[in-house]
Amino acid sequence: MGDTQCMLTPVEVAAQCRSLGGVARTAELRARGASRHCLRRAVHDGSIERLREGIYALPDIGQSRRAAILHGGVLGCVSAAQAAGLWVMPFTGLHVWLTPTGHERAHEDCQCVAHWSEAIAFRRNRAVMTVPLALEQMAFCLGREAFFVALESALFQHKISAAEIRSLRALLPQGFDDLFHLATASAESGLESLIRYRLAAHGITVRAQVVIPTVGRVDFVVDGWLIIEADGKGNHEAPGQRHRDRRRDARAAALGYDTLRFDYALIVHDWPSVEAAVLGALRARASRIVASERMRGGTRRRKGLKPTVRAVASADRPQR
Repeated sequence: MGDTQCMLTPVEVAAQCRSLGGVARTAELRARGASRHCLRRAVHDGSIERLREGIYALPDIGQSRRAAILHGGVLGCVSAAQAAGLWVMPFTGLHVWLTPTGHERAHEDCQCVAHWSEAIAFRRNRAVMTVPLALEQMAFCLGREAFFVALESALFQHKISAAEIRSLRALLPQGFDDLFHLATASAESGLESLIRYRLAAHGITVRAQVVIPTVGRVDFVVDGWLIIEADGKGNHEAPGQRHRDRRRDARAAALGYDTLRFDYALIVHDWPSVEAAVLGALRARASRIVASERMRGGTRRRKGLKPTVRAVASADRPQR
């Protein structure tokens, strides 16, 4: 094909680029009928962009993906996980995956974190970032907590298969094995994953997504009596939602439950306050049980003495 001939319109060139995932090499587009003249016309028309030598992209690929290409690679690690729709912990920089033979390229506003990998998956000479690979990079780059939160998000959204889970587990150090045992597919948000992960460090087991009659489904129940609710960003700020939350809490209290409610800022940025509240509630409950047992023992020794109001109230509470 002559470079002066234009077999495709700019719109058709953009369609070919989109069929290649929104980003394409010159050779790939030329193999689909786009001459260099076609590519120049499509760029001039605004149908595609020339990001760097030999690389074209659609204008709507997004700023993060564009920056990764300018840096010389593709989105990797936590940036790729976020782009895939997974719930991720707050992070800094743009994580970019480069091939072993690739080169980092300086560009405007570059805050990139490079990931080099020898075990690269290729499809027709194109590096393919997958959810399991992003999780693998997160484990080594960001550690256990960030990995666990993203893993549960992938499980909940059915973005990782059982076979991929087994392969991922085999690739990671044994220190991650317990996370695969702890992970479930029921965590609707990363806040729930964070709470389960961090309370597990204290040996606290929680029941997740528990349905309580007259109350509805609650995020967690600890020890059969303590409800923990994780309120996400903006989800519980409207006056109507606040009223519904308070009504749920009141109905739970009528059944003998205590409720602790935490928002995104507390769980993510002020965990010590959350931790202190949960541990304090558990200690206080344990102290009340011990005091009640002592009181009951004294009552039994003093035959004929009627139970105190406190003892009656305690007996009326639901079994926990």
